[in-house]
Amino acid sequence: MSVLKKFLGQTAVYGISTVFSRLFNFILTPLFTRAYPSATYGIFTKMYAYASMINAVLAFGMESTYFRYLNKHEDKKQEVYNNSFLCIVFISLLFLITGFVFVNPIARYLSADPAQLADYKKYVQYFIGILFVDAICVIPFAKLRAEDRAFKYSVVKFLNIGSFVGFNLLFIFVVPAIIKHEWPMADWLVSWYREKWVGYVFISNLIASLVTFLLLLPEFFKLQLRFDRALFAKMFRYSWPILVANLSFIVNENLDKIVLSELLPEHIADHEVGIYGAVCKIAVFMSIFITAFRLGAEPFFFSYAKNANAKNTYALILHYFVIALALLFVGLIANIELLKYFISRDKAHIAEYWVGLPAVPYLLFGYVCLGIYMNLSIWYRLSDQTRFGLYISVVGAVITIVMNFVLIPKYSYMGSAWVSMLAYFVMMVISYVLGQKHYPIPYDLKRMITYLLVSVLLVVLSFWVFNRNIYIGNTMLLVFFAGIIYFEKDQLKLILKKR
Repeated sequence: MSVLKKFLGQTAVYGISTVFSRLFNFILTPLFTRAYPSATYGIFTKMYAYASMINAVLAFGMESTYFRYLNKHEDKKQEVYNNSFLCIVFISLLFLITGFVFVNPIARYLSADPAQLADYKKYVQYFIGILFVDAICVIPFAKLRAEDRAFKYSVVKFLNIGSFVGFNLLFIFVVPAIIKHEWPMADWLVSWYREKWVGYVFISNLIASLVTFLLLLPEFFKLQLRFDRALFAKMFRYSWPILVANLSFIVNENLDKIVLSELLPEHIADHEVGIYGAVCKIAVFMSIFITAFRLGAEPFFFSYAKNANAKNTYALILHYFVIALALLFVGLIANIELLKYFISRDKAHIAEYWVGLPAVPYLLFGYVCLGIYMNLSIWYRLSDQTRFGLYISVVGAVITIVMNFVLIPKYSYMGSAWVSMLAYFVMMVISYVLGQKHYPIPYDLKRMITYLLVSVLLVVLSFWVFNRNIYIGNTMLLVFFAGIIYFEKDQLKLILKKR
């Protein structure tokens, strides 16, 4: 089997689990927007934005460090696992204790309305538990990936999202139905159930995280309470720039939602955040593909680094990754008139969410740039120059922070979408330039840029010129696909012939 086929096979397994997991989560979007007013959905969006930032701190960049040092010190695999895991556990315990001590001040900061303070205290407590459990599961999950146990990884992830979806359906539909029809246990449920309370989403998430923890217990039992200080010093020097880079990335991903709620007038802030959070869900398909790629690519790139043909393989992988991103970009916009139904509440409130659709093309192209950047970033991870990842991400974060404060007051969430695209585009370009200087890889830059430019042109035509006509959009998609097959036919024949 060729190296590329092996890589695609591993990525496909992760991709299937990621697709199903995200698809279930995506299906929840119309349920949430139907069950909760847009302002309440804005609370949901804001809480998860903060949680993403904290999660990056708790992980401390140890996932990438774990992969790197497994292959760098093959005689110390147990020590690498011990160090990575214990580091995250220590940080997470500090967070758990500190978080519960300061629940009240945190809730007061998050709650704009004093009447909601009691609810926000509960939200904060739920999220502290969610973040703690998710953090201590990071390295056990990485261990499954490193050992090519993609099937178990997929099963655990699938059961996690299944639990999340199942308990949400229970709270949103089953419990109200029991109460309405006065079925058994209705009196008991009435005593505590609150209709349209978003806290049930967070409770469902906490339960799902605990299910994941239980399923990963066998990996926890493989931990040995031995700490290699000399090895950890090296791992720490590698890891902390990744931590800062990840934080900057999370800022790029989530600051817009937080800043929207802070900079916009109070009477429209949660409403605008709710609309933006809902239309962002259309970009989840691009995110799914990028996540599946990252899950398969990260351990593969590290394990394959010592191969003499590694750089050519990395170049080939990016080439076809860009093609896939370009096709997906055009395909999603071509079918946006179908996808938009997943973010609507009901006929009386459709316009409340669909008004945000013009932000989607910018968000999607931002994800295209992000996916390419993630692929390009392998150069500083393999060459142990993770400080460059820090520099690049800080540049992106500065752009995000400054430009969001400039554009949001005037353009609301459209400004956020433009800034997201700009930040990832700049990060992608900087990473390519620095990578070719410090760890040159023979990418076919001219052809990749051509595919990206054509995809942008087709999106502009499909969305704005032809007014999102689904038939014209898909016709252009098919022509684009046929053109790619024509120009790539020789390389594809070579790949298919390899065993």
